[in-house]
Amino acid sequence: MQLREVVDVVTAEEPPMTRTADDIVAAGRRAERRRRAGFASAGVAGLVVVAVAGAFTLPTLTAERGTTAAPAPAGATTTTGSTRAGWPAAAPFTFTFRGYDAGTLHVQNPIVTSTGYQIASVYSDGHISNDRPVTAEEIGAEGDPVEWKKRAVGGKPTLWAYLTVYRPGVFDPAGIRNARKVTVAGHRAVQANLPVGLDPGKPISEGNKLLAWEYAPDAWAAVTSVSSDPATPSFQDLGGLVGGLKPSRPTPALLPFRVGYLPDGYRPLQTGTHAMPGLSGIAAARAGDHGGATYTRPAAPTSGLTAPYDAVEGGIKDGFHIFVTPARSSNQSPEPGVTKCHPGSDRQVPGDDAAGGGFCNIWNADGTVVLQVSGMGLGNRLPLAELERIARGITVADVRDESTWTPAAQALRP
Repeated sequence: MQLREVVDVVTAEEPPMTRTADDIVAAGRRAERRRRAGFASAGVAGLVVVAVAGAFTLPTLTAERGTTAAPAPAGATTTTGSTRAGWPAAAPFTFTFRGYDAGTLHVQNPIVTSTGYQIASVYSDGHISNDRPVTAEEIGAEGDPVEWKKRAVGGKPTLWAYLTVYRPGVFDPAGIRNARKVTVAGHRAVQANLPVGLDPGKPISEGNKLLAWEYAPDAWAAVTSVSSDPATPSFQDLGGLVGGLKPSRPTPALLPFRVGYLPDGYRPLQTGTHAMPGLSGIAAARAGDHGGATYTRPAAPTSGLTAPYDAVEGGIKDGFHIFVTPARSSNQSPEPGVTKCHPGSDRQVPGDDAAGGGFCNIWNADGTVVLQVSGMGLGNRLPLAELERIARGITVADVRDESTWTPAAQALRP
């Protein structure tokens, strides 16, 4: 599922916890036809999250909801030497900055890594940062859950924003449509308004903004802001983030699992630490998820990017996700100790005889944690039996004890 396919479902009625994956996908597609606006979770499939298809607005997922860096995985590029302002060389799947404040904006610690970037949520004092699951009361309220929350907190505008710090050579500022070249705090920069739902076929929205700047030679950072208030945050507000971005000691992203089997040709693409992988993790940053990863075949490009991989139509052509989440994040009842696989609505891949899609769940012994391997919505060409083999080969750590977790570069390879 790509970014713009998930926008509307996250602001529409949430499917009940008893719905199947097919029901969720169908609900998202109906939502997409009803409207497109805003921004949120991308690429999430199957049972783990309720927002699985649609377009991109603000996340409203259902409620209740010190080791040494390892060598870079095969197929990934590394950077040698040091860069300006003390930015250290670091392998992919490594955090190299920490959260900071800039006026009314507050960058959180990054929780997503990939072969090309790291991502952190950005909050604002004057907005609702809608990256938590909606409550049962909100789901049951008449009308849109996001609007319900907005009314409940005194009418504050909604905001979904994130900072992506790209590795050197990965981001291409020339690829940003209708960008204006500017200088911010002494750094080369570009700024642009983005279309409704981040859909290139839709008109520009004044509330959707991108500001990207060169934080080190050939290395760019970009803040993406989707606000229901066209005036805030302004480009000037976003510019305040430029001076605050500083390097920290490289720290490998930790994952609460290790893979034991991978089909030939699949490479790790992105991770989530205490979050789902990619923009889905940013959209549900406060959902309490444990971790995840996305794989793709062939390896994704590490140059020419203008947005995270799952924000681009066709950015992930053949892949699957791994999710480790609490049972409350699932939209099916816990089945302690059970392994169960489900075919997906996209199992038939056009032009290919292989079966794809579907997902497999493995619940822990007391039903509190679920491991899912999902190919839903990613053009996946793996048979369901292969997804099950991947799932059965994964070892899940103690999700409550980070000392049992593994650096991503090691966890993502058998």
